[in-house]
Amino acid sequence: MSGDSLTNSTDRRTFLEAAGLGVVAGLMTTGTAAAQDDEAQRVHPGIEKDIPVDFKPNGADLGSLYGDVMRLAAGRDFEYSFLGDRFDSLDEFKKQSREKVLDALMFRPPPVDPNPEVIERVDLGDIIREKIVFSTSPDLRVPAYVQIPKGLKGPAPAIIDLHSHGGWIPFGKEKVTDLGERNHPAMAAYHARVYDGRATGTALARRGYVVISIDAFFFGERRTILDADLEKHGFDRSEYSMEVAEIMRGQCREKEATLVKALLYAGLTWQGILVNDDMRTVDYLLTRPEVDPKRIGCNGISLGGYRSFLLAGMDERIAAANVVGFMSTARSMIHAHLDTHSWSHFPPTVHRYLDMPDVVSMMAPKPLLVQQCTYDGLFPLSGMKEAVHKIASVYEKAGVKDRFSGRFYDNKHFFSQQMQNEAFAFFDAHLKNKVQT
Repeated sequence: MSGDSLTNSTDRRTFLEAAGLGVVAGLMTTGTAAAQDDEAQRVHPGIEKDIPVDFKPNGADLGSLYGDVMRLAAGRDFEYSFLGDRFDSLDEFKKQSREKVLDALMFRPPPVDPNPEVIERVDLGDIIREKIVFSTSPDLRVPAYVQIPKGLKGPAPAIIDLHSHGGWIPFGKEKVTDLGERNHPAMAAYHARVYDGRATGTALARRGYVVISIDAFFFGERRTILDADLEKHGFDRSEYSMEVAEIMRGQCREKEATLVKALLYAGLTWQGILVNDDMRTVDYLLTRPEVDPKRIGCNGISLGGYRSFLLAGMDERIAAANVVGFMSTARSMIHAHLDTHSWSHFPPTVHRYLDMPDVVSMMAPKPLLVQQCTYDGLFPLSGMKEAVHKIASVYEKAGVKDRFSGRFYDNKHFFSQQMQNEAFAFFDAHLKNKVQT
């Protein structure tokens, strides 16, 4: 049979059938037609197709890349944890791990004199409230409220009450300070929503503690304001209606990522500034004659809880600490608890070496209370429970398991008065009596 005889379609079909390829030819014809139909139905016919992937919905904040991140994280075992085999003693763990955290936070300014200035002093009958500013680095002055019980008969215990985030960046220290008739309406509502109607700093002062609450960097009187908003609304929050306060709240939240970008380009981290400011607040307290330097504690919920666990872990001068509504293992949060959090909670590289419970465990052997909310949507319950177990394991390994307490409450993200009462009793036990060392 010559090649010319195959040019006729009938002869070609006969040839294919004789060769046993008729079925294949039919499939080829059908497949080609189907492919042509499929191509015609595409949104962009002729555009190069992606490589097929086998991806099923996983509920992760990161979507399809969640698996890649978890595979990359596998085998990273928090090598500076006291629960590993790196350290022979608690002191060695604390010394080396604190250095590792400070290196990761990238902000270690030289020591400075606080050089405080009293802006206002108000007699509230049972307590004195001062508004002050003081230095935490050569370049930063920090506003704060100091609340001092009247009638002290000697140096008293002190609490650094660390304010929360709650989306209300235009306010900071006011979240834990009851200014009475001078409360902004936004803060009156905030006290009810987050603190069960009782500003913890003022409550602790009325219980006999000297209390200081600063504005964290980017909050309150340290917030950012854009040019157009400064011209239109001004900087004085006492002039803000609720409508304007809400506008400024939104503007600040949108600028969190911008802050982080700017600091990283400057070779800094937000968390580094937060930790340094809170540690330098201890420095300031030590200058107050009303304060017993061996009886200083820290307390806070949410961002305040985050700051509390960092301060407790990083500063040996903290004698007792309470962490509320912020404690979980880091890895458990990667699945579906990233978008629930502020940029302030993501320190670069720290969690390569230490988990969150590892950091606060540097508080050992001193008393530590962690209060968790079972229905807190900001954290996975499994991660919260695992974190409490890890802290308990560190305290047990250190031989002081009775000095740690991890408690769960049937609340959402909330510092109820029941929780506050238990926290205050904890501080009374460890700061109003002889401090355990």
